[in-house]
Amino acid sequence: MEDQYGSDYITIEDEDGVEYELEVLTTLDYNGSTYLAVVPADSGDTENLEVSILKSVEEDGEEILCAIEDEDELETVYGLIMDSLYEEEAD
Repeated sequence: MEDQYGSDYITIEDEDGVEYELEVLTTLDYNGSTYLAVVPADSGDTENLEVSILKSVEEDGEEILCAIEDEDELETVYGLIMDSLYEEEAD
């Protein structure tokens, strides 16, 4: 994972070598893992953003982001992140 633009933006590369620029909305540490809520950085439509949740894992000594395969884990983390985002918005 490369932090190219500062703390709020990252660039990731998929297994086909395609790069994506993402804005990090928030991070969550839960059950010993770190999760990121991200949206496409170039999205101009702020009303209909699709939030993606990625899990940070270590592979061969390098930190990578991956999709969450376990549905229960995804639902739990998504709920916690959305609660956190709405809490921040209320403040």
